[in-house]
Amino acid sequence: MKKLFLMLAVASLSLTAMAQDDDDIEIAPAEKHRVATNGFWQNWFLGANVTWSAFYGVGERSLVAPFHKFPGGSYYTGLGASLSLGKWLTPVFGLRTKVNAWQIGKEENGFGGDKYWTATEQLMVNVNSLFRGYDEQRFWNLIPYAGAGIHRNMTQDHASTVITFGLLNMLRLSPRFSANIELAWNSAEGSNTGTAMKKRNQHFAIEVGFTWNIGKNNWKHATDQEAVSALTEGELDALNAQLADALAENERLQQELEQQPRPTASVTTVAPAVRTVENIVSAPVSIFFEVGKANVIASRDMLSVKSLAQLAIDKNASVLVTGYADKSGNADANMKLSERRAQAVADELVRLGVNPQRIEVVAAGGVDILTPVEYNRRATVELK
Repeated sequence: MKKLFLMLAVASLSLTAMAQDDDDIEIAPAEKHRVATNGFWQNWFLGANVTWSAFYGVGERSLVAPFHKFPGGSYYTGLGASLSLGKWLTPVFGLRTKVNAWQIGKEENGFGGDKYWTATEQLMVNVNSLFRGYDEQRFWNLIPYAGAGIHRNMTQDHASTVITFGLLNMLRLSPRFSANIELAWNSAEGSNTGTAMKKRNQHFAIEVGFTWNIGKNNWKHATDQEAVSALTEGELDALNAQLADALAENERLQQELEQQPRPTASVTTVAPAVRTVENIVSAPVSIFFEVGKANVIASRDMLSVKSLAQLAIDKNASVLVTGYADKSGNADANMKLSERRAQAVADELVRLGVNPQRIEVVAAGGVDILTPVEYNRRATVELK
């Protein structure tokens, strides 16, 4: 009886991190605001716009002043273009370097026809991602921005600092391209002499164009480690309940033994119990990995692998290691990732003393066996 109790206790400890396909366990999905960090060369974009501009001189005080001569012969409006290069640091925050060039009106009687350009560095905030979480399929993103840089009047050979504010609307056309509708407001030091030097010219622009996403431009949701931990703890509770039932059954059998001849009782009850414990220890074990990587999330997952490795050595048994990835992303990449995960576990088994000739490694690729999706980023180990 003492030996049976000891083996049951060992079985409980060895299965601390074992994962099973149990739809009855309800775990919260990954948080929508959490994403995995991308590398420096990822999430870059190029933008190109056609612009219509309105100029407010240092003496203008009415908001409609630039339009009072529009559309014919106005000194205050004109067309131009802009180019931008930027990078999203997160789904919410990005940086953009933008260059605008435009001409205000046509030269008439010595007035108008001035040519300008600005170069600014801007901080962008994706309001949709900030409040609603990252969604790569979202059609419309509202992006206010603010920045500063250099403003130059080429006609009057005058340069000054400029501050800029704007509102960028991006309409998703495909994973690579978006349409832009942008409203911008610039404020720069005037080039006039006298007291006007202390005043600022205002420049309003409406821009329409396209943005091209360079290279990898999406974000992967980070693994909800708390959910994975909850899965492990939930299954541990279930296993502990199973162990409690086994101990209760063992106590009942022990009471029966006291009423029967011992030789007969020990042969008929102890051996089946030992086989039951052995079956529990050799059941498939799951090890969970970080998103897109072959790094184990929780080191305690390897405790069950160690117990199974010892059983394989004692029984000289073969071991099957199967790697999985979640179904999102490229199928070929998922197949390679699942193979790396399986091989990482196989290498650990070899380190623990299992004969490499008795280890079979299988890559299952991307699957959607478990819910939520994070639980499919795993490898399973079982005795054959």
